[in-house]
Amino acid sequence: MRGSVRWVLWDVKDTLLKVRRSVGEQYCTEAERAGLKLPAAQVETAFRQAYRQRSHLFPNYGRAQGMNSQNWWTGLVKDTFAHCGVTDPAVLDRLASNLYHNFCGAENWEVFSDSNGALKSCSSLGLKQGIVSNFDKRLEGILRECGLLAHFSFHLTSEEAGVAKPDPAIFSQALVRCAVPASSVAYVGDHYVNDYLTSRSLGIQGFLLDRQNRHGHLDIPPQHRLQSLNELPARLQQEID
Repeated sequence: MRGSVRWVLWDVKDTLLKVRRSVGEQYCTEAERAGLKLPAAQVETAFRQAYRQRSHLFPNYGRAQGMNSQNWWTGLVKDTFAHCGVTDPAVLDRLASNLYHNFCGAENWEVFSDSNGALKSCSSLGLKQGIVSNFDKRLEGILRECGLLAHFSFHLTSEEAGVAKPDPAIFSQALVRCAVPASSVAYVGDHYVNDYLTSRSLGIQGFLLDRQNRHGHLDIPPQHRLQSLNELPARLQQEID
């Protein structure tokens, strides 16, 4: 089958997968195992504050500062619970290690109901598929446990690439792997700047997934919008001769 689109690249978090429960709830569950009783709302607020601070100081898992994603995430967990008044170093170490590993597999991740169908339909159209995501080295294991890994020819994380969206360099690296012009590649993601604008700035055919109509106020052509991944195969079919 010949056509202009030959590859579909995907974002992961909030596009194909989502966290099964809020971070506050999941962190509190682990805290309870350590004998701590903390309000989920307090932990959620502390996490968001710590995440903003750490992302600002050490962007993309601290790659430029010689860190790796496990160091980055365990530090974030410790900061989160420290903001909630937990001071025992041994407890902080245990919470950080356990929560890092808890998010390595399918236990804390949920596949959206439209993900598998869309991925299978794209394959049936003869399209190759890959991942471009601001994720860390745990991604391959998560995709495997969630039953999605076999759909993809490659998965490029920001930790591996050394750059994170919205830096277009991560998309440039992906295009090298695809070995086709940018116009022959489609990209699907839920973030207006990171996914839609950045991919289209390189000539990739970007689609914005907007399940909750959060971006309805933005001037985006209707053909570039998706309310469900189920809409994607028909859009791509129009690009195939």
